[in-house]
Amino acid sequence: MVKKILIFLLIVLVGMQFYRPEKNNAEYRDVAAFEKETQTSKSIVAILESKCYDCHSNKTEYPWYAEVAPISYWIADHIEEGNEHFNVSKWNSYDAKKKDHKLDELIEEVEEGHMPENSYTVMHGSLSDEEKSALIQWAKKARTNFNLE
Repeated sequence: MVKKILIFLLIVLVGMQFYRPEKNNAEYRDVAAFEKETQTSKSIVAILESKCYDCHSNKTEYPWYAEVAPISYWIADHIEEGNEHFNVSKWNSYDAKKKDHKLDELIEEVEEGHMPENSYTVMHGSLSDEEKSALIQWAKKARTNFNLE
């Protein structure tokens, strides 16, 4: 019985390799509007590119292991969820109130250590204390552009 279950699981796993989830891979990331409006420095861009844009923009740089199911499905789900919460490629579609709110959420998530998620940091590394501080300071300053009182 155990042998039959293992054979069945192997067949399912092999079959999954042929039916892959759709990739989040536009021609370009299209983050220029976001970076311009939030006055993003080169050092902040470097942090965003290495820790944020893969799940929070319209273009993901996929690691090699994203080609292997079931990991590919898990990664696709993370990216889809990340883009639902905040997609910098859609920055121009947000009104001022939503932009302010998204930056406020970014600050909160980084301060509480929820972003990047642990599942991401295992392979890509976490934010250093200096990177966290820099992101928080930048986002707080960027929020002043919206003067929502």
